Amino acid sequence: MTVFIWVETAMDLRKAWFTMSEQEERKEDLQQTGKKEPITSEYRPASRQEKIGASGELVADKDFEFMKEKIKERPVNRKKLVRRTILTASMAVIFGLIACFTFLVLEPLFSNMLYPEEEPKQVTFPEVEEEMLPEDMLQSQVQIPFKENGTEEVQTEEMTEADKSEIEIKDYQVLYDKMYEIAKESQKSMVTVVGVTSDVDWFNNPYESKGQTSGLLLADNGKELLVLADKKTVEEAETIQVTFCDGEQATGNLRASDAITGLSIISIPLESVGADTKDAITMADLGSSNSNNLLGSAIIAIGTPMGTGNSVAYGMLTSVGNTISVADNSYKLMTTDIYGSPNAGGVILDMSGKIVGVIDMGYNEEDTQNLVSAIGISELKKTIQKLSNGQKMAYLGIEAIDVTAQANLNKGVPFGAFVTEINMDSPAMQSGIQSGDVIVQIGADKIENMAQYVDALLGYQPDDEVKLTIMRQGKEEYREMELTIKLDSQD
Repeated sequence: MTVFIWVETAMDLRKAWFTMSEQEERKEDLQQTGKKEPITSEYRPASRQEKIGASGELVADKDFEFMKEKIKERPVNRKKLVRRTILTASMAVIFGLIACFTFLVLEPLFSNMLYPEEEPKQVTFPEVEEEMLPEDMLQSQVQIPFKENGTEEVQTEEMTEADKSEIEIKDYQVLYDKMYEIAKESQKSMVTVVGVTSDVDWFNNPYESKGQTSGLLLADNGKELLVLADKKTVEEAETIQVTFCDGEQATGNLRASDAITGLSIISIPLESVGADTKDAITMADLGSSNSNNLLGSAIIAIGTPMGTGNSVAYGMLTSVGNTISVADNSYKLMTTDIYGSPNAGGVILDMSGKIVGVIDMGYNEEDTQNLVSAIGISELKKTIQKLSNGQKMAYLGIEAIDVTAQANLNKGVPFGAFVTEINMDSPAMQSGIQSGDVIVQIGADKIENMAQYVDALLGYQPDDEVKLTIMRQGKEEYREMELTIKLDSQD
């Protein structure tokens, strides 16, 4: 409809323009020649109604003077013309706005239909239930060659004490060389993460503050590189700079964080990473912290165990049985004999180069503040996996432990997650859960230990409503209760 009005108005404008132009040209011709506008009649019989005078002008015949009439052109209605011009311009503007809006709305839809964009791959970290066997440990056999008659032979005779001492020293150096090769290869998956924040001093002078930590390349989801790093360094940073093992830098974005573990995931667009850097880096190989042979085994610490970037330390695991209870989770704390920095960061590796723990010095006692400690990787895997896929962590707000077989047998405590503490203002407190309750079911998942509780809770999102079945101790026995709880977010 708008197009028809516009065309009609344009034709009227064209006609009015030419009419006015003809009238102006006629007036100018008459003024230049000094002639008057000829008189015309609407009726002309066969006989002449007009005569040509001496001056060449047309003179009306006296017999028909009573029939004189002047035909005038249709006057131009300027007000109507202005109204139509304004209407046409307005409709054109409205049409243009509608067309732009339609294009902006439909263009992404048609683009996705014609050129569908691939979704990022879901990141998964499968459980690794491998034990470190004695044959997996580094062993080196050094043979000392002796040249006799231009050939090399291995001495098989009984060696002196000096020879034995020399062999032990060489073996020791060979062992360290082998361990460094493992560390050097694993450092390809390490990055340096710097969080930059702008601020002003007391004199209103702008300055930048930078926090630095070690990061771990976890995965490539097809669109981004995902890096595990300390939350404190990047949570309030305006800019996140990531430096790879070859010195190349890229800008990252905070993808997700976990307030309980203090870990975060940083995403780096693949398009911002050069081809040479992609060839130089490797993704981290996550191992297992549940092996029975970890205690007393040799380990390597990389990242910033000494407080400085790209530092390396060697040692052994001195304990692996301590458990840390935190909100809605529990972690295995592993300690080492490596004397490092209280601000140490990074990861620890086994002798196959697999990561068995993430360095965390926040749980050390006062007398062991400088001994490098780490949280077991097996307990962190599912949390890291959820953060890597951009999912938020659901929050119930309890601390719990496993029910031992002795407590079940002697005191009748049912197997499940035994609640030891309730966090203030948490969904658990608001729903009436108490210390001493035993959570035995979440939704359709049966709960017999803390690990099953963690796995079940990780399957939910904040704001989900979930049914909990708990066992509460009565005067004589435990009684079953059901609660419906709306989960919250950790933030």
